Amino acid sequence: MKTLRLKPGKERSMQRRHPWVFESAIARGGADSGETVRVESHDGAFLAWAAFSPISKIRARAWSFVETQRIDAAFFEAVCARAVAARGLFDLQSDGVRLVHGEADGLPGLIVDRYGDTLVAQFLSAGVERWKDVLADALLKATGLTKLYERSDASGREREGLKPVTGWLRGEGPSDITIREHDWKLSLDIATGHKTGFYLDQRDSRQRFAELAKHRRFRRVLNCFCYTGGFTVAALAGLKAAGALEGSEMVSVDSSLPALDRARAHLALNGFGGEGSGVKTEFLDANVNTVLREFIDQGRTFDAIVLDPPKFAPTVAHAERAARAYKDINRLALKILEPGGVLLTFSCSGGISADLFHKIVASAGLDANVDGYIAERLGAAPDHPMTIEFPEGEYLKGLVVVRKPA
Repeated sequence: MKTLRLKPGKERSMQRRHPWVFESAIARGGADSGETVRVESHDGAFLAWAAFSPISKIRARAWSFVETQRIDAAFFEAVCARAVAARGLFDLQSDGVRLVHGEADGLPGLIVDRYGDTLVAQFLSAGVERWKDVLADALLKATGLTKLYERSDASGREREGLKPVTGWLRGEGPSDITIREHDWKLSLDIATGHKTGFYLDQRDSRQRFAELAKHRRFRRVLNCFCYTGGFTVAALAGLKAAGALEGSEMVSVDSSLPALDRARAHLALNGFGGEGSGVKTEFLDANVNTVLREFIDQGRTFDAIVLDPPKFAPTVAHAERAARAYKDINRLALKILEPGGVLLTFSCSGGISADLFHKIVASAGLDANVDGYIAERLGAAPDHPMTIEFPEGEYLKGLVVVRKPA
């Protein structure tokens, strides 16, 4: 077994069971891409078994901190089974579920989502790439399913020296799938949709938005960076439950025309929109910042606004530039939010901490001359867990801001 020896003082994070070893922490040692290595402190004490990546700045990702553990097919079968079983601990109101969430489930670099009877996996690190076939079989055994589609086309693979790969890894079937989420239905294409096909991490935030719509009976809703309209459907479901659909106005904005086409289809799928529905719907293929500025000029305002932008800061190194972008969209949105209105604003950037995001929104409010209450904090659904040892797993941060009444 090949060994990595760390520099003095660099063993502390692994002793706290943090799964990453950075290039700068290694005194000597190496291996082939994805090969299992023994990680030792500077004095030779065992720290972990890990997968080596000769290109990534994260040179090793821990599989196990138990010295007697064998890293073999049986190990991966057990870890996959445990991850799948853990989802039974949560009340997940959907048949679209995150089954494996990378480091949080002991499988660094592996993302697996279940959409009905189909699994979709992203193999994003050298270690899981090396064990791909074993992991595919283990996942199907743990779930009792037969179909697994690979979406290993995220940017993280290139940092591991891996080329993008997509296609059926086990079995085959349609790529267009419809799932149930709470009281509505949503469709996705696992071959072309974002991430593994959809944003399952916002499931509970969409439900919370539906509850707010039901309670507050929003008349005018603006969904920015709407993708395929999940928050729009949620708002309409809430208004329907309140018997308040008549006269409501829904504006959904995204720069992807195919995404907007699917958003329109989602309204029809759930019985919203169309002649005689009493709902006015508008889908804008446009830049969000441009639309927000136009609405300010027009004096157009909204009772509820959702800001769910893409990842502006994938790492801390991008945080300063991203902070300016987050501040700008929040400042513009707060300007067109009615007094007493509700803003749901999110950051999915790992490089932006929850504390920093709060400060960014506060600064945006100051510049917009708008004061508000932080009514709630939101995060990823529980099938996207953050563990005690790996705080970097908290990537999605959300705030429910209520503008103070005039």
